[in-house]
Amino acid sequence: MSRAARSYPTLATRLFVSIALSVALSIGLTLGIGVVLTRRSVESANLADLGHQADLLAQREREALLPFAHLGPLKPFLEKQNETFQVVSLGRQSRYLTPAERAQVRAGLSVQGRQSLDGREYLYAARLVQGKGFVLLRPADLSGSDWWPFLQGLLIAGLVGGTLAAGASLLSARAISRPVRRVAEASRKLATGASPEALPVEGSAELAALAESFNEMAAQLTAARAAEQAFLLSVSHELKTPLTAVRGYAEALREGVVTVEEAAETIGREAGRLERLVRDLLDLARMNRSEFAVHPESVDLGDAAREACRRYEAEARAFGVSLEAVASAPAPARADLDRLLQVISNLVENALRSTPPGGLVRVRAEAGRLVIEDTGRGLPDEDLERAFERFFLYDRHGSGRVLGTGLGLAIVKELTEAMDGKVEVHSTPGLGTTFVVSLPLPETPAPQPRAPAVRAPRVS
Repeated sequence: MSRAARSYPTLATRLFVSIALSVALSIGLTLGIGVVLTRRSVESANLADLGHQADLLAQREREALLPFAHLGPLKPFLEKQNETFQVVSLGRQSRYLTPAERAQVRAGLSVQGRQSLDGREYLYAARLVQGKGFVLLRPADLSGSDWWPFLQGLLIAGLVGGTLAAGASLLSARAISRPVRRVAEASRKLATGASPEALPVEGSAELAALAESFNEMAAQLTAARAAEQAFLLSVSHELKTPLTAVRGYAEALREGVVTVEEAAETIGREAGRLERLVRDLLDLARMNRSEFAVHPESVDLGDAAREACRRYEAEARAFGVSLEAVASAPAPARADLDRLLQVISNLVENALRSTPPGGLVRVRAEAGRLVIEDTGRGLPDEDLERAFERFFLYDRHGSGRVLGTGLGLAIVKELTEAMDGKVEVHSTPGLGTTFVVSLPLPETPAPQPRAPAVRAPRVS
């Protein structure tokens, strides 16, 4: 377990505590409101009971020959119930009834409610009996027996609900934290260089998206590590080949087996190959850095095609391959001229390397488009998707011609995309290969081609 994991509570613990506190607060608030509502309900029931009792006593006195004469013996019974009564004259002021209430009672209406007498709260019910007001009083203070059963029910319900909520919150916290914990464990494995198993995509939409994103990241990182390993192995091989040749000829020269001219030619050739490989590696490294930048400008693709072909006239002649540049007039595009020449040069190198003697390599320039086609042996369909991988075609379809480094097509793709363009490859086995580079058109008219002819001199 990491130091951070030891210093901070787990997500499950924090979720459980948060949910438990929320549930406890909700239960406490519910109980508080329940107590208030229960007290009001009990008080309302007591008032209704007091009113019913007042109705019975008032009806009894109305039917008696001598009203209120039989109330004396009822006092002990009423006192046991913590009740008392008063007979009020409705024509005079009374501390028990307001003028409005006296008028209501005089009209034969039932009056009941809550009032304060001598600093104590009472429930009262007033009824009309033979022109007088009969007022039955009971203290408003609730005894425990009045509302404890209701409160007890609330407490039991709150306790059961809290227990169930705590259990549910614990299960929910574990369910929510489980995918996050899996991601954390898989991340640690990934950090150590191991390839973790794919995480199950489950749970809520957010957690499922997290697992899916991690799986994609892990797959990409695993593929990147594999590609890096393969790249390092390929680079090691490509670096070893010229170094072995240089070392071999140096030993042969020391032993007098070869002449100085032969050794110098081979060592110079292999040193140049090594220099090109290092240069291409540096180009790739620069393109992978954020500070790498291109400087697009309005260019003529015809001029760039002719310039690139001129650079490879000697190689084409040595290989017995015809090399020509064909351009429309004009062929405008927006690109970094130096990077564009590098793109065309790498594609021409690739074409010369795979075209047999007597074949043709043509660079065709159109508005916003370059087409580099050859009459080589072509590529099978399964190789087209990986054509721009480093060293892939170089190792898979090698030839005896020492030209290029195996990184050219990878550099072509990186540079073309950096100039907001794209590169595609089309090929038919036995008929040749065509690379198409598409670039943005300039906002202003491109410069006119320097050469008046639309077809460059053919090199054969």
